[in-house]
This record gives sequence, structure tokens and C-alpha cells, in this order.
Amino acid sequence: MANLHFTKMHGLGNDFVVVAANDTDALPTAKLWRALADRRTGIGFDQALVILPPRQADATAYYRIFNADGGEVEQCGNGVRCVAEWLRMQGRATAPLLKLDSSGGRVEAAFVAAGMVAVNMGVPRFASTGESMLQVDGEEVLFTEVSMGNPHIVLRVPSVEEAPVGTLGARLESHQRFPQRTNVGFLQVIDPAHARLRVFERGVGETKACGTGACAAMASARRQGLLAAEAEISLPGGALQLRWQGEGSNLWMTGPATVAFRGEVDLSQFA
Repeated sequence: MANLHFTKMHGLGNDFVVVAANDTDALPTAKLWRALADRRTGIGFDQALVILPPRQADATAYYRIFNADGGEVEQCGNGVRCVAEWLRMQGRATAPLLKLDSSGGRVEAAFVAAGMVAVNMGVPRFASTGESMLQVDGEEVLFTEVSMGNPHIVLRVPSVEEAPVGTLGARLESHQRFPQRTNVGFLQVIDPAHARLRVFERGVGETKACGTGACAAMASARRQGLLAAEAEISLPGGALQLRWQGEGSNLWMTGPATVAFRGEVDLSQFA
């Protein structure tokens, strides 16, 4: 892979490089992903999405996700919308419902309007029946722990503007309770149909938007009776539409997937 052909995409400002590969291709190392993710000397991105041939007969594609720190992760909500849109542009989205697999499991995607993708993110999985608590710097922190194919904790806050996302988010992301690290969401519920969210993403830091973070926030708040079955969650980069009937049901997320540009990079320049 001397030259890397890529498509730069984003979902509400959460940005990606999308790369097509075969199972036999040698992918960039963690060190090389970090260099490519650098916003001053590389391409710049939150995550890299590598689209591979399907591993199941009924699947459309398999994809892998690499964070800006080079680490591989299981799932990405904004990323999967971009994967679906990329497949559509390549003429590979022939079924009305795309079945997309990753190490985080299967999701299903459908196109609802130009550049808008709805994704069945599966059933949220809670770590406990209620809120959990940690002591951080002598303060009690209450949170809900939930997986959307990747790990999240959700903290309710009175104001997302004043939430200590950069400091407390970083402390919680790498807390010893979470040996694989975790994504940290700060959620402000406005009313049953609206909420605001900021997310400190594992291996990235705060991003403009986090799709699985919005799903985790929806599940957490709805379980506590704070949000209706359909709600809008606003993030710094824009809004996502969420739909969840409750325990045991699939959670749907709808939002945009946008192409910024296409390019090619000589990987030997980063050796």
C-alpha cells in the first residue's frame, strides 16, 4: 500500500478517511494511522474507516475502525452512516436495507433522503439496572454504563456548555474501572423530545458529534423516563434523530453522511 486512495467524509463534523481494501492488503500500522490523523502534517481525521469484502453471505460489507490514536475500536455511529453512503456512491448499495458488519456486530442501514441515512444500531446493552458511581478527585460521579457495540458511560449535567468534558471526560475515559477505556457522554435533557450532548471519545478526545454516544444517551435517558420514544439530540456539529421503544428493542439513529473530498497520499512520506 505505497499510495493510499481515500475519501474524506464526515457525519455532523465527526470526520473520517474512508479506504477500500481487501482482506489480503497490509493496512497502516497504529503509528502510521496516528501520523495520517495529524491535522497539521497529515490528512487529519477522527477515525479511519476501512471497508472490506463481506464475511457473511448475506452482508453488504465488513468494516474496521481505527481511532486517531491508532487503536482499533468496535463501532462508530457516524462512521457507519458514512460507510453506507460510500457504498451507495460505489454502486454497492443495491438492497433496500444494507447489512454492515464490524467487530462490534451487525447494523442495518437505509437511505431516507439525499445524504441522510437511518441505521438500526441494535439493542442497547446496559451494564447494570441503574446508575453507577465513581469517586473522581474526591467527587462522586453518577453515570449509566451502556454498550452500543462499543462502550459508553452517560452523565447527566445541568448544562453542556459548562460540563467539564475535556478534564473529567479524560479522567473517566482512562479510569481503571474501564480497562479497555470508554466513551464519555455529558447529557443535558431539555424536554422529552430534545436533549443536548457532548462526548469525549475514547482515543480521540471531544468530537463534533458521536453517533453511538447519542444512541447511548437516548437509551440512558429513555430508561430513566426523561426522553420520549422519538427525540432529537443536538451535538456541537448538528442534530441526530433517535427512535427507541425501550428495553429489548432496536434503537434507530438518523443523520447525514457527507463527502468532503477525495485524495491520494504517498505513505512513504510518513516512514
